[in-house]
Amino acid sequence: MKIKPIIGAVMVALLSVTGVQAQKIISKAPHSQAHKNLLANKSKGKDQIRLVERSSFIDLSDDLEPEPDIYTEGWNSRRVNPFKESDVPNRAVIDVTGYSMPCGNIRITSKYGYRAKFGRMHKGIDLGIRNNDTIYAAFDGKVRHTNYEAKGYGNYIIIRHPNDLETVYGHLNKPLVKANQTVKAGQAIGLGGSTGRSTGPHLHFETRFMGYAINPQAIFDFANKTIHTDTYTFTKKTYQEARSFAPKKNLASKDENPYKGSVEVASYTVKKGDSLASIARSYGVSTTTLRRLNGMQPTERIKVGQVLKLK
Repeated sequence: MKIKPIIGAVMVALLSVTGVQAQKIISKAPHSQAHKNLLANKSKGKDQIRLVERSSFIDLSDDLEPEPDIYTEGWNSRRVNPFKESDVPNRAVIDVTGYSMPCGNIRITSKYGYRAKFGRMHKGIDLGIRNNDTIYAAFDGKVRHTNYEAKGYGNYIIIRHPNDLETVYGHLNKPLVKANQTVKAGQAIGLGGSTGRSTGPHLHFETRFMGYAINPQAIFDFANKTIHTDTYTFTKKTYQEARSFAPKKNLASKDENPYKGSVEVASYTVKKGDSLASIARSYGVSTTTLRRLNGMQPTERIKVGQVLKLK
């Protein structure tokens, strides 16, 4: 008997049967359905990504109470503010050259100033960012303090600079530097986020001189990603004011030098079409401040020809 030919014939038959069964398992209908499911899941994934990207730009910071002042409230034991009032000069000229913007996308979502709703100051500005955007040191300096404050700044960093300024960076997802570390202007120091008292990703940015929270818009021209002038003059009377070098057409007063800093203007005569809000915006002050300076009641309206004090 020839055993090998018989075995070979049996193997061929088995392979043939197996091949037919494999063809039956991989049918067209299940493959088509699986492909549709894959496309559907991919579409949902894209929609979810778009939703995250849009929600990351939602800023509700005006609905939040301003962060407690880490330099004066509850931090005495940590000496976050080591300065004594008696040591702070009435006037100081500060070199602000060698600067860097603290983040790439400069979009102010909440300004510096008094919040009447909460009866306290917002001592920095909020800049809209995406989660994990890189945050940069504003000047050369040395990291003096890093910490976490659940009811306020979240993860934050304080850097002291050779020009005697200190800068504060709040609501970070992750600090990338440690205390006593030397940094250069423009160096990555953290990843932005929404930690602490925050409803969306933003950078809370402060500029300080010996504990005094200067209005960052007095130093930085955020719209043009530069500084207003090479030096900033600190005084105890004007440190809360912004500076504006806007063209003449953008100022409320038509009679002012178009390149004169708005804080130098002491008064303004109300003209037709003006509102208290438009005047406040033009001169970098709040409507609350204007009412206080001019002894106005909350419901009192301005009149054409009325002279308003600006400082």
